[in-house]
Amino acid sequence: MITTSSQQTTQQTRIQTMMPLLALCLGYFMTILDVTIVNVALVDIKEHLSANVTGLQWIVDGYALVFASLLLTGGALGDRRGSRTIFLVGFALFTLASTLCSLAPTLLVLQIARAIQGLGAALLVPNSLALLNTIYTEAHKRVQAIGIWAAVASIGALSGPLLGGFLVNAFGWRSIFLINLPIGILGFLLTLRSIAPSSPQAGRNLDLPGQVASILALGLLTFALIEGNSLGNGSPLILAAYTGSALFFLIFLWREKTTSHPMLPLNLFQERTFSATNVVALCQTFTFTSFIFVISLFLQEVQHYTPSLTGLALLPSFGSALLATSLSGMLMARIGTKRVMVIGLLLSTLACFGFMLVEIHTNYLLLACITAVLGFGLVLVLPAMTEAVMSHAPKAQSGIASGMLNVSRQVDGVIGVAILGTLVGNQQTFLSGMHLAFVVAGGVLLLGLVCAWVFVRRR
Repeated sequence: MITTSSQQTTQQTRIQTMMPLLALCLGYFMTILDVTIVNVALVDIKEHLSANVTGLQWIVDGYALVFASLLLTGGALGDRRGSRTIFLVGFALFTLASTLCSLAPTLLVLQIARAIQGLGAALLVPNSLALLNTIYTEAHKRVQAIGIWAAVASIGALSGPLLGGFLVNAFGWRSIFLINLPIGILGFLLTLRSIAPSSPQAGRNLDLPGQVASILALGLLTFALIEGNSLGNGSPLILAAYTGSALFFLIFLWREKTTSHPMLPLNLFQERTFSATNVVALCQTFTFTSFIFVISLFLQEVQHYTPSLTGLALLPSFGSALLATSLSGMLMARIGTKRVMVIGLLLSTLACFGFMLVEIHTNYLLLACITAVLGFGLVLVLPAMTEAVMSHAPKAQSGIASGMLNVSRQVDGVIGVAILGTLVGNQQTFLSGMHLAFVVAGGVLLLGLVCAWVFVRRR
């Protein structure tokens, strides 16, 4: 069969178009994979490093806390120094931190290494979306690229328990971090080869006072939520942490309103779709991250599943998520991003309340059906809310807009694990705590549903 020069040119163009997207997706995949893959390894880590539930919460939230706290700085650095440069730094840092995680001799070292991973993730994620927004300038191509990008992230999130379960059973908990090495090296090389250096935005400052205030506000809140279970929510230290968190949050808002170069331009929130979609992101991730944490502990601590069997038990949610990612682009084109968000949030809300039916000896088929509906609904929301945010933000502020979206997602991931993890912290009352946790998650999703229905504009 003879290949014409025009066919060769078309094939080369497709490759040139896909290689940058592959590099961007690898960066996002790796960061989201590490949000969930650690959950099935928690029991193994608990046994080998003598950790309690609070220590396990810090392994999950230490990563998410730094990730969330520095996302806006990561986006601002990309706007100032060039998104490609900061994206490459993020790849290198995340890969090195993953190596340190795999070698950690103590729980404290592991928690510190996870925090360094969070820093790498904060550099990777906002700049991957900013680069995507710059590379794919045509609206329909950008929608397709965002759909693929979001789908890859969803696959990373939901394949975490399955892949992690296999690795922990075969090689121990350290192997779940070593999997990042080939992904990180490949992504770094692909970025160097296929993505051209991006132009920095002149005059962008990093707003260090705003950054410090935001870190302290979120850090103190996370500390209070996690440690309140052991120290008591009425203890002076926990009350001081809550008070300090509120104070630093107000200082952050004042700083962003008065400075000439804010880390987070508050005028972005004057656009109601942008604001409402960030609320949806908060609600979606609150449920998604805490769902993986709670259900993994339920299957291993209550049902006594092995790590690999836990991963297999979550396979229905993974399969339904893949279906959601394959349908999301088509549904957005036919019925619009708003309706896709509403459908996803409605299904997710119903699934959360469905967990009230789960008991210790509940048939697995019922659990599989509920997790499948929840996985489908939560993942269906992701591409729609991403497209809504990026299409309603100024192009010059793509890094900040994508950073803010992911801050919304990661902040409530931190809070979700802290709150719902505390509810199930007692082994003797785990089941009642789990029921309450999913009622809370369902209520949060209901709030997101109302925001999407009332405030998100149809396009």
